[in-house]
Amino acid sequence: METHDDKIKKSLKYSIIDGIFAASMIGFGESFFAAFAVFLKANNIQLGLLSSLPLTIGSLSQLLSNKLIKLFNSRKKFVYIMALFQGLMYIPIALVFFFGELRVFHLIFFTCLYWIFGMILGPAWNSWMGDLVDEKERGAYFGKRGKITGFAAFVSFLIAGYILQRFTGSTATQYIGFVTIFCLALISRIISFIYLTKKYEPEYKVAHEAEFSFLDFVKQARFRNFGLFVIYLCSMNFSLYISAPFFTPYMLTDLKLDYLTFTIINVTMIIVKLFFMPVWGKASDRFGRKKVLSLTGFLMPITPLLWLFSQNIFYLIIIQIYSGFIWAGFEISSFNFIFDTTTSQKRATCVAYYNVINGVSILAGAMTGSLIVKYNSVFWSKYLLVFVVSCLLRYLASFIFIPRLREARPVEDIGYPRLFLEIISTMPASGLVYSLIPFWKKTEK
Repeated sequence: METHDDKIKKSLKYSIIDGIFAASMIGFGESFFAAFAVFLKANNIQLGLLSSLPLTIGSLSQLLSNKLIKLFNSRKKFVYIMALFQGLMYIPIALVFFFGELRVFHLIFFTCLYWIFGMILGPAWNSWMGDLVDEKERGAYFGKRGKITGFAAFVSFLIAGYILQRFTGSTATQYIGFVTIFCLALISRIISFIYLTKKYEPEYKVAHEAEFSFLDFVKQARFRNFGLFVIYLCSMNFSLYISAPFFTPYMLTDLKLDYLTFTIINVTMIIVKLFFMPVWGKASDRFGRKKVLSLTGFLMPITPLLWLFSQNIFYLIIIQIYSGFIWAGFEISSFNFIFDTTTSQKRATCVAYYNVINGVSILAGAMTGSLIVKYNSVFWSKYLLVFVVSCLLRYLASFIFIPRLREARPVEDIGYPRLFLEIISTMPASGLVYSLIPFWKKTEK
């Protein structure tokens, strides 16, 4: 008979397999929503809405997460049902091509549903995984998981780009290419759904004394470590989304890149993140989430500004290498900071409230960026000014909030120069194939 620990070990392996196919869904489908919108002749306001409104509505839906967890009486059941519904949204998304003049708005609508189903499960999934992964190994585990899922995203993204390139030609031919990759995304999510159903859920009881309202959370945010972290990330994401929706149209419209070149430039960042995610994860376990967050939080903001200096493909690839290296550290430290600064009973609620504020910040950033693009006449490209503004606001967010964050647990002290040297001198040495299949081995405890 399986023990509690045996079930957890097996579930952690299943979680990696689930992550592989969830990432493949993103690589095949979600990553090409903006390209699909460009294919459908979306304007800049519509592109801004597509990249932000679904995220915002999805975030707001998380206010219902706790009530739905209680209704389903199981985090596991709630997660896998929502995941399945998310995957099924690729069917109407693919069919909007036939919806006439309003097809871009229909794409935005179905993408909203896609993100609602995908994001409403987030607090439950975070709470569930927080109970499965030992707190001392979170950086290492999620770094390893991120590396494997990153590889899956890389492969699927590359295949999708190749498929779109092969189907270049008439409008009907290009549409067949998009239908093909969206079908692959749906199949990937169905396989992910199967492995979600196999995972073990530790006993979970809703602690009513731990419940608190969204208004209480907002009022207390500036006085609490997690609250300040939320304000920082939301400020950062506002700054990010001033420019984020416009990299795709900039590359496809202004730089006139074909789908294969577009894919190679984007996939470069995924590859670099794939290799460095476990390195940053182990560093954050050892030296602290704040230390890694601080270093990357000051190195990351310059990335959009670098796009101003050259249109050379090799230069853009170098930018993406730098971006992937820095974003790997920022994402893994941010992700684990949430676990460190929330309790198991409050985690689902805290994550839901964070995502609500974050969604509004993303929408505000994207709409601000859309207005800048619409009225910009400073550079040869109407998109470059938003890259400058985004860079400046990212730095402002880091300068204001990072010094106010506190490390949540005892860690080894280290200076920033030494930490940076530790990271750049530490590449995974176990071999690519071996490092990509750790779920075949026993999870170390």
